[in-house]
Amino acid sequence: MENAYVEQHDGGYWLKGSRVSLDSIVYEFNDGAPPESIRRAFPTLSLEQVYGAITFYLSKQAEIDSYRAESEEVFEQQGREINARARAERPELFARLDKARQERKATK
Repeated sequence: MENAYVEQHDGGYWLKGSRVSLDSIVYEFNDGAPPESIRRAFPTLSLEQVYGAITFYLSKQAEIDSYRAESEEVFEQQGREINARARAERPELFARLDKARQERKATK
């Protein structure tokens, strides 16, 4: 997938020559941020790179959205696994936390 602004490696999409993920740009763009605001949020990028990333995304929107949905599911699954492992290792701590949450809900 050759592009002047975006490259694919390490299981993700990245802006060439940077540590900024395409996901970061797409999230801001889909949240309604204009390219100039996105550029300010990522000062290591040029405005041209931001526009290039958005153009790349729009040209492959279905593919990128699918990749992002899959990545999000993997991330959520990993979080559930970590949580389950932590609960198994420290059941007394999580019992206290759960009790505190219930008590807090009851007082609202």
